[in-house]
Amino acid sequence: MANKLWAKNFEINKEIERFTVGRDREMDLYLAKYDVLGSMAHITMLESIGLLEADELKQLLAELRNIYDICERGEFCIEDDIEDVHSQVELMLTRKLGDMGKKIHSGRSRNDQVLVDLKLFCRHELKEIAEGVKVLFDELIQKSNRYKDVLMPGYTHLQVAMPSSFGLWFGAYAESLADDMLFLQAAYRMTNRNPLGSAAGYGSSFPLNRTMTTELLGFDSMNYNVVYAQMGRGKMERNVAFAMATIAGTLAKMAFDACLFNSQNFSFVRLPKECTTGSSIMPHKKNPDVFELIRAKSNKIQSLPQQVMLIMNNLPVGYFRDLQIIKEVFLPAFDELKDCLQMTAYIINKMEVDEHILDNPMYDPIFSVEEVNRLAANGMPFRDAYKKVGLDIEAGNFTPDKHIHHTHEGSIGNLCNDQIVALMEETLGGFHFERMTEAEKKLLKRGE
Repeated sequence: MANKLWAKNFEINKEIERFTVGRDREMDLYLAKYDVLGSMAHITMLESIGLLEADELKQLLAELRNIYDICERGEFCIEDDIEDVHSQVELMLTRKLGDMGKKIHSGRSRNDQVLVDLKLFCRHELKEIAEGVKVLFDELIQKSNRYKDVLMPGYTHLQVAMPSSFGLWFGAYAESLADDMLFLQAAYRMTNRNPLGSAAGYGSSFPLNRTMTTELLGFDSMNYNVVYAQMGRGKMERNVAFAMATIAGTLAKMAFDACLFNSQNFSFVRLPKECTTGSSIMPHKKNPDVFELIRAKSNKIQSLPQQVMLIMNNLPVGYFRDLQIIKEVFLPAFDELKDCLQMTAYIINKMEVDEHILDNPMYDPIFSVEEVNRLAANGMPFRDAYKKVGLDIEAGNFTPDKHIHHTHEGSIGNLCNDQIVALMEETLGGFHFERMTEAEKKLLKRGE
């Protein structure tokens, strides 16, 4: 009982304890080093308002740095009879420093403690996702520029439609990621606000300096209203999940295209051999398993916002234990998305394209619109030109001119890749990740 922060003088039913704790101890390992950072900022503030002595702060900071290093080495664990990461950190402090370790909880609740842990964790993960998106984006732009003059058929209704190009295909997904990054930035900015000091959701009678902890942790601002700070639990996860889902949507669509284009019926692209697997009975098979798994994992991530919403959407104001379950679906999703981004970037880098697809006469009809436009430009009414070309195709008399010349912005001959790169760079510059990084470095050096 002594290991529960809320323990009273009665026995705990073990089955109920198992049910209520659930996977919290496992999920809290994601949050351990961020719990330490939040505690370092909190006790620095407590000393400034007279709730800790300067010597106590120095000793606590030194021991918290030791625990942070344990986390960084991957050696932090939550002991069997310990409920959560907050209890484990406090226990480690009291083992080394005695009752002094218990003072770190003054002026806060596990409610605002887990809120700040989640926000510190999420902003780090969003930074890594943004970096992963940028790596993939660069690969796509490079491939788009390299193959800008290589034509391929474009499709509507899965029917050959009009000329496209690999420059357009690769570039389309690059621009999609540039738009996705806007969602990611919005999620980061909503995440990067400080809930610490909201306690159980109604503030504290201690004269807490919330501006100080906001600056120490490198947040852009605080969640000002303490009730809203608690209402943000679940809302933040939902917003971040939507940003992750929009990136996953781009990856899933690209993966489907690549699987289709890699099949023998298309043979537009060749995937790296190491990203395919064989069949147990068909010796010729090279299955695009990596892209198929990327597609499935990305589709799974796209369900994440709905899972979060269904857990939290009918809860009134205040904290409820329901919110614990969000961690189980939310925290592991970051690693899945980062894996998908890394694998996709690898495949795009190694992908080869067929530069002679349109030599096959089966694709000749895709140049029909070019001929209609040529006739219309020479004075024939568009509907008459459309009918003439259609009749020529039906009669087998259509001979395409495959030397097309598109000049408008975003077309085959004018990809606007420089502008797409500028969009991405502008959005990336708006995150200001350096503020977070510098603040955490300074915090970890305090009291040395």
